[in-house]
Amino acid sequence: MPRDKSDKPQRPPRAGQRPDQRPGQRPDQRPDQSADPHARPARRGAARTAPAPRKPATEAEDASGPQRIAKLLARAGTGSRRDIERMIDEGRIALNGVVVTQPAPLLSTLDGLTVDGNAVAKPVSTRLYRFYKPVGCLTAARDPKGRKTIYDLLPSDLPRLMPVGRLDFNTEGLLLLTNDGEFKRALELPASGVERTYRARAFGSISQAQLEDLSEGITIEGVRYGKIDANLERRTGRNQWVEMTLTEGKNREVRKVLEHFGLQVSRLIRTRYGPFDLADLALGCVDLVARDQLFQFRRKMA
Repeated sequence: MPRDKSDKPQRPPRAGQRPDQRPGQRPDQRPDQSADPHARPARRGAARTAPAPRKPATEAEDASGPQRIAKLLARAGTGSRRDIERMIDEGRIALNGVVVTQPAPLLSTLDGLTVDGNAVAKPVSTRLYRFYKPVGCLTAARDPKGRKTIYDLLPSDLPRLMPVGRLDFNTEGLLLLTNDGEFKRALELPASGVERTYRARAFGSISQAQLEDLSEGITIEGVRYGKIDANLERRTGRNQWVEMTLTEGKNREVRKVLEHFGLQVSRLIRTRYGPFDLADLALGCVDLVARDQLFQFRRKMA
């Protein structure tokens, strides 16, 4: 009588093999109880189980959670972080009537904060303005020597604004202004890679080859200046216009670099900062950057 296949004696497991282990299965691999017991093992390279979702950010990681006083006040437009730290040193900032002595405490709101005895207003949405700064005024709130500043020229109905970077007394051109201290800081940091473009009228002799060497950076009197994209625009006799684009914006950088080559700068204009340029803005005038243009720029920076 033929023997039923089910009566066939089972081969004993090999040494180290579990009784329920399938051929080709690792000893440490547990069988899938929910799967078909007769199904073939998954091939290598098959999709793996999706990783567990990340835990939601903690309050400290959330941008809306507690923040340093200096950061909160910068976002509210009180000033840059450096300005606020100086105000704290001067004893001008208080919390619930107690003078703040250092910028480290974490706060969730502006409630109870005062500057010079005045309550700090809640921050409004970030705004950015273009201003065509003329020659003969300082990029500063005040001047001990009594010289004119940009705030003497700006309309009185504008909100409290802070300049993004600086243009020196004898430099004209595009100066961005914002009510957001954190945004101002991000625009100024070299790490952000925001380009600034200048046009300089200079007297002397220089070649395009010399200007192209600036793409590798240059060291002048121990100060290292990063990459500069420079082009000779046009020349009339020994006078020429040079366009220079850079991302660092160190103090008087353009003038110092051109003077290093023996050029005498007679006029310097900043024509662009990031995607924002002078375009048809008249000398001494200011206008508001469109909200959608500002939004697109901030998305690219993020």
